[in-house]
Amino acid sequence: MKRFVVLPGYNAARTITRTLDELPRGSFDELLLVDDGSRDATLAVARSLGIPYVAHGNNRGYGAAQKTGFRLALERQADIIVLLHPDYQYDARCIPVMAGLVESGNADAVIGSRRLGGQCLEGGMPRWKWWGNVVLTAWMNACLATQLTDPHSGLRVYSRRYLESIAFDAYADGFLFDSQIIFEGVARGLLIREVPIPTRYFPESSQIGFWRGIGYAAGIFAIGCRHLACHERKRRRFGSSHHGEEKTGRLEMMRHESVKDRHEGDTIGG
Repeated sequence: MKRFVVLPGYNAARTITRTLDELPRGSFDELLLVDDGSRDATLAVARSLGIPYVAHGNNRGYGAAQKTGFRLALERQADIIVLLHPDYQYDARCIPVMAGLVESGNADAVIGSRRLGGQCLEGGMPRWKWWGNVVLTAWMNACLATQLTDPHSGLRVYSRRYLESIAFDAYADGFLFDSQIIFEGVARGLLIREVPIPTRYFPESSQIGFWRGIGYAAGIFAIGCRHLACHERKRRRFGSSHHGEEKTGRLEMMRHESVKDRHEGDTIGG
């Protein structure tokens, strides 16, 4: 099976080399840096390392970078798609275990859970962010009837089936993308598992600031409310015996108008 690593990066010049050095050799077949309009030397470092890359002409957002990477991974016939931040916040040495679960058919997606790994605060996670993670995770689990521990983690592995079963191009271009992809995956009946990973925060790692975090939280609560509303409408319409129709109805909350991606400014290299 072909393993394809997508690295959505923004101003990662100081960390991308360390990230790649930690990526186990032989654990992937292809990788691609999606530079989201970095203002530092990210592309220069990528060129010096010989990394294949796609450069957005401007900063579109974290979700937009994933869309570009996932589309290209699918076009290149990837079977296993790995999401890895090039900011060295996530331990790339966990990828072989995560990819193995998907490859063996034991999961459609695997999330690296910092909370399962323990010592989130000791690893540098700000206390307000830890509490936010706990509250938002509880909300998502209540909406989805799941028992996830860290659906906000940026270290993930998806099967080709997972990405082809969802409409990720319709998601937000920002950080809400990560939550939307879980909501629709669960609604589609796809199996998501978690494995423990270490936590490490440091000045160079990319993070959501406090006020952007508030906006992110509000967005997740809104997605959850739409999900529950769609579920209730379908329950009333079809009754509890039509479980499949209910799941289909939940997808309504994922559909929204989005600004079309502008690709004319993209640069491909490597």
